Amino acid sequence: MLNQDPKYESSVQEMVMRIAIIVLTLMSFSPNAFASCYTNAYGRVECNNGEQAGGYNPNTGNAWHSQKGQYGVNTTHTSAGGQAKTKNGKGVYKSPNGTNCYKTAYSHGCN
Repeated sequence: MLNQDPKYESSVQEMVMRIAIIVLTLMSFSPNAFASCYTNAYGRVECNNGEQAGGYNPNTGNAWHSQKGQYGVNTTHTSAGGQAKTKNGKGVYKSPNGTNCYKTAYSHGCN
């Protein structure tokens, strides 16, 4: 059952905004984060410097941060708690509720 209390809802929104601001602040002060930022056609703010990327979707209130690892694997975290690891169009996603999804060259699915 979802909590319908307006105070709870506003505190969740406030927490999401704080996370988004923290992620974007950390990215801006990172030595490798001198990136170009823009608002795309969907209204999402995106920043990218080739190694790290991040953005915020004002329509959903979700912020994300992605970083390329030593072996070329991109690890993406969202403010909603999701995590994805991808490389060459293949990857694994773990949702905040614990569902794992995958995509390979020949298959895809969730468990």
